[in-house]
This record gives sequence, C-alpha cells and structure tokens, in this order.
Amino acid sequence: MKGKDIFNSERFFAPVSSEEEAVFNLSLRPKEIKDFVGQTNIIKTLRITIEAAQKRGEPLEHILLAGPPGLGKTSLAYCIANAMGVKLTSTSGPAIERAGDLIGILTNLDKGDILFIDEIHRLSRVVEEFLYPAMENYQIDFVIDKGPYAKSIKFNLKPFTLIGATTRQGSISGPLRSRFGLFFNFEFYNTDELSLIIRKSGLHLNLDIEREAVYEIARRSRGTPRLANRLLRRVRDYAQVKGRPLAGREIVEEALNSLKIDKAGLDEFDRRYLKVLIEIYKGGPAGVEALSASLNESADTLIDVIEPYLLQIGFIKRGNRGRLATEKAYEHLGVFLK
Repeated sequence: MKGKDIFNSERFFAPVSSEEEAVFNLSLRPKEIKDFVGQTNIIKTLRITIEAAQKRGEPLEHILLAGPPGLGKTSLAYCIANAMGVKLTSTSGPAIERAGDLIGILTNLDKGDILFIDEIHRLSRVVEEFLYPAMENYQIDFVIDKGPYAKSIKFNLKPFTLIGATTRQGSISGPLRSRFGLFFNFEFYNTDELSLIIRKSGLHLNLDIEREAVYEIARRSRGTPRLANRLLRRVRDYAQVKGRPLAGREIVEEALNSLKIDKAGLDEFDRRYLKVLIEIYKGGPAGVEALSASLNESADTLIDVIEPYLLQIGFIKRGNRGRLATEKAYEHLGVFLK
C-alpha cells in the first residue's frame, strides 16, 4: 500500500479536524499556565495580571487573543480559568445568532466566571452592540412587548471576564476592541518550542522518538502546535501500517514525504497557491479574490490559513495591490526569477 493510498495529503493542513482529533487535542491541552509552552511575553504579562486580580479579589480585565488557528488561544483561555479558579463557558461568534442567545449565557455566569467567545469577529452587529454594556457596566438592556407597550428592562449581571479569540484582528470593530483591557497577539512557535510540545505529546502516546526525529516533525509543522500534534499522529500511523518502529529520523522523513509535506512545511495546496501566483499571475501583484477564483477556494481560507505562514517565512508579500511572490518562493519551487 502506497503512502498516497493511506493519506489524503492535499489539504492536510486544513483547519477542520475530525472528532477524534478534537478529543486527542483536548487530552493534550495544558491545564496550568506553568505547563503552557511558548508565547513567553504573553505568559509573563498574564502571570502578573492574574496575581494582581487575585490580590484585589476582582475579575480579570476583558482579554482579546489574536493569531492564526492552532496556536493555543483556546488552551490559554482554559489555563487562565484554572489559574483564577473559576468556571469557563465556551461559545463562538457564529453560534450566537440573536441577542437572546447571549442573554441566556450571560445571566448564568457567576462572579469572576469567564466567557470565551471564539471567532469573536464573526458576531453579528446586533449581538455585538448588545455586548457593549455587559462588558462595560455588567448590565444588559432588553425590550419586552412591542409597539406602545414596549418596555426596556435593565438587568444587572455578576462581574465576569470576556476572553475573545480571533484569527482576523483587522475585522474587530473599533468599539468592540476598545472595551478589552488586555490585547495579546499570538506568534508562530519556533522549532525548539514545537519540539518540546511534540516530546510531551509523544509521552502521552507512549512513543519513544529520537531527538532528530522530533526536530524534523517540528521543522515541518508550520510553527503551529496543533499541526505538530497532527503530524505526530500521522507519523505514528504510517509507522504502524508499514510495520516499522517509530524512533529515528528516517521513518519520520519517509512518512512526511508520503504526505507530500516538504522541508519548509508546505503541503500540496501551499505549493499550488505559489505556482498559481508565479505562473498565472507572473509573481503578482494578484488580489486575493483573483487567487481565490483560480484556486477554487474561499478567500477567507487563503487569508486565515494559507497566507499567514507564507508571510511568516517570507515566501509572499502583501501590499495594497495584492500578493507578491518573493525570491525565496521562486527558489523553493525551483523556478528561475525572470
């Protein structure tokens, strides 16, 4: 059985994960802030903020976490809740369709509890405006009856902390952003940080992996812990199917090559993006809508999933006129720059 028959690698780095993977990631989620790997500056600031809030006996300020998918925004929210000793209620922007949905959530929060809203930039304008007084004054106003009998009722909430997470910080409206007291921008992880995460995950899976093999997985993980864990599981599966012991760099390289994930951590879709930009649009500039049409993929996926890493490693540049391929991208694909 060939590797391509075992795995569907074209969209290996797609953000959507299976239920099995979600359960696996949940089991690997750090419980305490001291166990959280990476994002050193964020953790340092949070430690001080949490200790100060605990000494005052107050809830934390509202916190906004921004960054590409898979960097640990949700995990950190749970670590913060555990550090404060409070309950965390989790939801997402698209899940809150009406203001009434939010009322039910807010009124069930106890003092100091945390409300975590993932993809908060996708809240509807009506729901977002309803959230403003809740964040500022811990109050909500809702209207009962209609027409001349309509009445506005003010309801006092228990002081709570809102933690919002977004993959598109530019889409957060100014009024909403201004109501957060703390703003943290997540960065991609370096290879050493990812290696530590992979070793911890390997212990959870009872896998014995050599240092060089761990480093090779980390190097191809696009600076993202979620993808590092996904690669580790796929390498384990490959080794089992092939009847090979999982220990050295050789089996790791064989497995990752079968997934068509190259040394830079690019999969087939990343390379297709670069080839379209270089071959069809002559290296750019090309608008995201044009690239979206050529690739038959949504512009949101390109912006949120594909481009952040390509920007990080310097394979593309983003300007007012569109996307440009850099010399590094040409070299990686073996194309001569004209």
